Amino acid sequence: MEKTICELFAGVGGFRLGFERQSKDWNTVWFSQWEPGKKKQWAHDCYVSHFGDVDEYTGIDIGLVDKNKIPNHNLLVGGFPCQDYSVANSLSTAKGIEGKKGVLWWQIRDTLIAKKEPFVLLENVDRLLKSPASQRGRDFGIILACLNDLDYYVEWRVINAAEYGAAQRRRRTFIFAAHKSTKYYKKVKKCTEMDLVMKNGFFAKAFPIAEKIVDKNIDISNLSILNVSDSFKFEFENSGNMINGKIYTAKVAPIIEKPIALRQIAERNVDEKYYIKDNFEKWKYLKGGKKIPKKTKDGFEYMYSEGPIAFPDPLDLPARTMLTSEGGVSRMSHVIEDLDTKEYRILTPLETERIQGFDDNWTNTGMPEKFRYFCMGNALVVPMITRMAKELENIFAEE
Repeated sequence: MEKTICELFAGVGGFRLGFERQSKDWNTVWFSQWEPGKKKQWAHDCYVSHFGDVDEYTGIDIGLVDKNKIPNHNLLVGGFPCQDYSVANSLSTAKGIEGKKGVLWWQIRDTLIAKKEPFVLLENVDRLLKSPASQRGRDFGIILACLNDLDYYVEWRVINAAEYGAAQRRRRTFIFAAHKSTKYYKKVKKCTEMDLVMKNGFFAKAFPIAEKIVDKNIDISNLSILNVSDSFKFEFENSGNMINGKIYTAKVAPIIEKPIALRQIAERNVDEKYYIKDNFEKWKYLKGGKKIPKKTKDGFEYMYSEGPIAFPDPLDLPARTMLTSEGGVSRMSHVIEDLDTKEYRILTPLETERIQGFDDNWTNTGMPEKFRYFCMGNALVVPMITRMAKELENIFAEE
C-alpha cells in the first residue's frame, strides 16, 4: 500500500516529522493548519518553512474546505482539541445529526466520509476519556460511535511519553482506526480483545505492556450517535478497542523505559533575559501551596486550594507536561537551576523543542518567542509518533 498521509490540525508538523524520521517513503499529500483568531498564522508558516506548501487551502479554516477536493491518501492523522462533542437532530445532514459549530471532531468525521481512509491515527488530551464531568465518557463514546458507524475497528491508548523514554511526562490519548475493508481488520478480528490490548494490537506492539490491572466491556452497537450523546456514560480505562460496536477496555501498566532528564537537554550559556531575578518572590508565591477564598456567581463562598509545585523543577527528572503558557510568569511554567550559574531561570525555546523531541531551532523561523513557546505547548512528542510510524510500516507492508 502506498504510504500517503493527510495531516489535519498540523501545528508545526509533529506528525509529519515523526513519520519522516522513520522513513522518507511517507508522503504527506495535504495538510491543514489554522489558528482561530490569529492574524498571523505562525504555526502554518513554520510548517511551510520546513515542508513546503500544497495549495491555498492549507492555511484556512478547515470548516471551509471541501473535503472531496483533498487529495486521496491512505492515512489520516491529526491532533484535535477536547471539546463538547454533543449532537442534535438535523434533517440537513446525511446522518441526521449535527455537531456543535466549531467542534473540530466533525471535520475529521466529514473527511472520513468523503475520503474513506483505510487507516486513521489521532491524538487528544488524556481527559478525553472522562469528559464531560457531568456525563463521564460521553465525548469519547460519541467518537467511537461515529467510527463504528463508518465501519472502522478502533484501538486507543493513553501514553505517558516519559514512560517510553522521552523527556516529558506528557499523557495523551492516541486513537488508531482501521477500516473493515483492510487486511489488518481481517487479521485482528481473529484475536481476542484482551490479546489485542496486551500483545498483538497496534499500540501493544509499539508501546509494550507489563500487566493488566482491571478490564470491562460494553456494547454500543445498537446505539445511535444521538443516543450516545443523550444518555451514554462509561468509565473508559487507559487502553481498549472496539470491534463492531463491542468495546473492551482495560487499565494497563507499561514496561517502563528510562526517560531523558531535563539535565540532558538543558542549554549552556543562555541569555540573561531567561533568568527570573526580578520576579523571584512572585514565582515563589505562584509555585507554592495556597488556599484562597472565592465566591461563585450566585454568592456561594468556598475555599480554593492548590498544592505546591516543585521550585525549581528537578533536573534529574523529565519535564512536566508543557502548556501553551510556557515561558511566561505562570504557575505551570518550568523553572530550572541553570547548569552554569546555578541561578533560577525559565526554559529557553530551544529547550522546549528538545522536550518535545523536535530538531533544535525548529520554530526559529521568524516568529516571536512567545509563539515559539505556544507552538511547543500545543505540539506532539515526536519520538512517540516515530514509534507508531514504524508499526504502521509493518501494517502497510501487508496490505
